[in-house]
Amino acid sequence: MEILQILSYLGIFVFAVTGVLKARTNRFDLIGAVILSFVMAYGGGTTRDLLIGIRPVNWLSDNFAIIIVLVATVITFFFKLNFKLIKQLLFVTDALGIGFFTVVGLQIALQAGIGEGYALIMGVITATFGGLLADILCNSVPNLMKPGELYATACLIGGALYLGLIFLKINTEISMIVCVLTTATIRIYAIRKKLQLPVV
Repeated sequence: MEILQILSYLGIFVFAVTGVLKARTNRFDLIGAVILSFVMAYGGGTTRDLLIGIRPVNWLSDNFAIIIVLVATVITFFFKLNFKLIKQLLFVTDALGIGFFTVVGLQIALQAGIGEGYALIMGVITATFGGLLADILCNSVPNLMKPGELYATACLIGGALYLGLIFLKINTEISMIVCVLTTATIRIYAIRKKLQLPVV
């Protein structure tokens, strides 16, 4: 199994967990948790595939990925945690998830023949649109649009760094890991330090 597939499965797992944790904070039942888990895990990748013309979309041809979502959902749903710990886990899993999915979405777009600039946008969409759709279903303002989150900004910086490393012919696996860690670190640091872009 190559590293891109591993990162994809890791992203699916942590976003599925994030979806269940979101469902728990909104007091959803098990079906609601499953729906939110699938939306978090597949929303961004599905949007990306539809935009660049990949058919069928990624998850329809990957039974193992669906099993990962279901296992993550069941384990997280029945693993009872206090609210403070849930918020901390949500914080960390979301940061790691956008890191995994930024590099996965970017690399899949590059493999589909998309230019670097638009591939970077596809990486951001892959990383953020699942959370955006889940937030909409939870009837809350998406994190993507909130000041002080640097949600898409972290993905852009991490993805741009990845492209830069590839341009410099740095090992692809190392470049992917650097992208994930950079994206997650920026996201965590921005929230802890309450950094934000200028408000309109």
